[in-house]
Amino acid sequence: MSHHYSTDFPTVLDFGRPPNVKKLFPHSKALIVSGKYIDQAMLKKGGCMTIAANGRNAFVIRGALLAAQQANAAIIIEIARSEGGTNAYCAVNLWNIARQTDAFMNELGITIPVAIHADHFGIKARADIAPAKTEITSLFDAGITSIAIDASHMPDDQNLMANMELAPFVPDWAGLETEVGEIKGKLGLSTTQEALFLIQGLNAHSIFPDWIALNNGTTHGIEQSDAGINVPLTAQIHDALAPYKVSGAQHGTSGNSSERLREIAAKTRTTKANVATALQMISWGVQVNDYGNAILDTDGNFIKQPDKGVDENIWQQMLAYAGNHGLTGGNFKKLNAPFENRFMAQPKDIRDRMTSNVQAFVYTLLTDVFNAADTADIVIAHILETRSHDPGMKAQTIEPRQEWTREKILEKAARISSDKGPEGDFDD
Repeated sequence: MSHHYSTDFPTVLDFGRPPNVKKLFPHSKALIVSGKYIDQAMLKKGGCMTIAANGRNAFVIRGALLAAQQANAAIIIEIARSEGGTNAYCAVNLWNIARQTDAFMNELGITIPVAIHADHFGIKARADIAPAKTEITSLFDAGITSIAIDASHMPDDQNLMANMELAPFVPDWAGLETEVGEIKGKLGLSTTQEALFLIQGLNAHSIFPDWIALNNGTTHGIEQSDAGINVPLTAQIHDALAPYKVSGAQHGTSGNSSERLREIAAKTRTTKANVATALQMISWGVQVNDYGNAILDTDGNFIKQPDKGVDENIWQQMLAYAGNHGLTGGNFKKLNAPFENRFMAQPKDIRDRMTSNVQAFVYTLLTDVFNAADTADIVIAHILETRSHDPGMKAQTIEPRQEWTREKILEKAARISSDKGPEGDFDD
């Protein structure tokens, strides 16, 4: 843990915490910051990205925080709308994740900067936009400091216009992610043309996302093959987007080898790497390979390690519940909500090992794979420099607004040739 800024820490807390966070946690010593600060610190260090850990249970959040403190790295704690929205399958949700993270940071003495991100805030149809205005506002009221507006399931013109309509409901100081192309493996890969259309259209309307997520060949959840992330495609799209100063957000990280993730950090402008399934499996004690993929036995079942993760008796209950509800493979994620309180009720040594298994895995990712060590100091120095919770925008308006009216957006979109891949439920 680095101590050289300890005398400045009260000042950093005072300046760095956004108004919603200060209001909710008036006496807190947890440095919860805008997602913008995290992104900009990774860019400053260069050739690095940080984890956006999907806190599907309390143990994942605790383990990720402890690992980040150990690595002196700035990180993101997130939950996706599918995991923690109004139809959640996790007990951790979009409205309690900031509160849980703040409480754990105070309890564990965590002093590194953390952003709280609402991931994949999915807009599937035009009808989703009006209710989203209220819901997005409610998330910032609950302490979120960064959000991904994900209208990638819709045609390109509608994706752009949904982002334009919802951007005013995201505070200027907050982190903003946008997405092009659904995350569905090697089908319907994103193109430079689609990514430019989205980012240029937003730029014309003075909307500057911190991150763009692409469909660059990943899948969510349990990877069956090692096709994984297409690094050259990602680098090519990021290069084309360079004038707009947007970083990459890498989804579906769990299924990729350390080697490929090192390449993503080194060769692309990616600063945020989402990890969900791997952390859940590790907290439960399911055997995974070096990059967090669950290893299956000859019958295709998960292998539970007796000395790791949840109590053996709880694991048997989880298997029985999965059997009764027809849950297999990636759908084991649906066990999160019904079992969270049973996890909490286990003996302390079991709860502690669930956390420390996650901590060990995340620490290795941060230090050995993502190159994020010591990025905490960069954020803290930046806050002392700006003396604000808002580090400001990286980009500026360079596209002429008159070229991006509704009519012209529809015209331009009609000229995009893209393959969105097959229909289906790729949400994770």
